[in-house]
Amino acid sequence: MGRIGYFFLYLCLSIVAVFQIFPIVWLFLFSLKDNREIFAGSPFALPSKIKWENYLSVWEGGIGTYFFNSVWITGISILLTLLFGSMAVFVITRMNWKLNKFVLGLFMIGLMIPIHSALIPLFSMFLSVNLIDNPWAIVLTYTAYNLPITMMILLGFYYTIPREIEEAAIIDGASLHRLFFTILLPISAPILSTTAIINMIYNWNEFVFVNTFISSDKYKTLTVGIQNFVGQYMTDWGAIGATLVISVLPILIAFLFFSNKIVEGISSSAVKG
Repeated sequence: MGRIGYFFLYLCLSIVAVFQIFPIVWLFLFSLKDNREIFAGSPFALPSKIKWENYLSVWEGGIGTYFFNSVWITGISILLTLLFGSMAVFVITRMNWKLNKFVLGLFMIGLMIPIHSALIPLFSMFLSVNLIDNPWAIVLTYTAYNLPITMMILLGFYYTIPREIEEAAIIDGASLHRLFFTILLPISAPILSTTAIINMIYNWNEFVFVNTFISSDKYKTLTVGIQNFVGQYMTDWGAIGATLVISVLPILIAFLFFSNKIVEGISSSAVKG
């Protein structure tokens, strides 16, 4: 490809980047305006007076609690999903037993179960064990729903790990627990980073389960807590914009810091041998 070809390639990539970044910039400017500027002015205009108090008002209005709930619920759900998914894939791919393919099929069936079809059964189950309006109901649901996609991603990587590594560890006296936690898990770090980001996006933005199982404000996450800033007669749209910016920031930061790990993880699970 010559210089002209590279020029048009980078030109196209630059245009795509502008279209990708513009909504984030627009949302940030939106969060710094009041209702008059939002509805009377141009949607592309800069704020005439920057209203940083929008962020202060939403933080004092309870967004800090919702943010903290989103962080710890998402974090614990990711840890449990990665741990259980890795252990399940280890047992299915590295051990010979009769029902391993059948058990793998049962996990993969979870990919075909729509969220809405499980709401009533899950609500009934959590109600019977007193987990309604309890954040652990959300943690358990996120963990279970993310296991199939996590295992599907990990399967391709585990099949590429040479068995000579395990054989050498076993000859040196390593137990199964040590083999898994000190050898296979560190080797799986790139692909685990990829699955962690995928799980984070789903858990952080999920709405239906939290809205169904949680009723107390002290347990709500950001996606549901935003509704509290919508009034019956008047809505502070600048404050809602500030809330959305706060909710988007963790995802952006995660991509900035782990983008290389994501590409590395996808490549390592896609190439065999």
